[in-house]
Amino acid sequence: MKKWLLASAFTLLAGAASAQIQPGREFQRIEPQRPVVADGRIEVIEFFYYGCPVCYETQPLLSRWLSKAPEYVAIRRVPALSTEAWEPFAKLFYTLETLGQVGRLHWPVYDYFHFENVNLNDEKIMADWAARNGIERQKFAEVYSSPGVAAKVAEARELLKLYGVRAVPTFVVDGKFLTSARLAGGTEQVIRVVDHLVKLAREERLR
Repeated sequence: MKKWLLASAFTLLAGAASAQIQPGREFQRIEPQRPVVADGRIEVIEFFYYGCPVCYETQPLLSRWLSKAPEYVAIRRVPALSTEAWEPFAKLFYTLETLGQVGRLHWPVYDYFHFENVNLNDEKIMADWAARNGIERQKFAEVYSSPGVAAKVAEARELLKLYGVRAVPTFVVDGKFLTSARLAGGTEQVIRVVDHLVKLAREERLR
């Protein structure tokens, strides 16, 4: 009897925690669902901006969550382009991605901009910073100005329009759910909502 009561209490608590996250409040359901490009995995798109302090605050929380996320989860980062002034940071991200350096330098970009006050959205300063971090300066400049990076920036603009992103950080889960730090109520809360949406997306796929 005691075991049954404990199990029932746990079920009620779990249900209450889940019930606190509701569509139309902490997240929105996207209709119709958008296609994903994650090879069968549940895709989590992070729309971000290196100059955003809230995105910076979210990074350690997101990294911690990703380190424990199931193998069926795939992260896809998309830089936001609210204005033309945001384009240099978008090009910086795609340059690092093309050079295979996002894993090593994504978080340091935030640190250098927000903590060290290095103006990394200036192309010359970017190139100097890249060289100090082991990237050949000429190679960086070539990729930064390449048609491939320009195409990725254009694709990012289209994705922002497709999902109607109005603030960062915003997350889209499996092409069907959208949440943001604003909707969720904070940086810690948005990671909790993303985790909930990944589980919900998984459940819906298995039905």
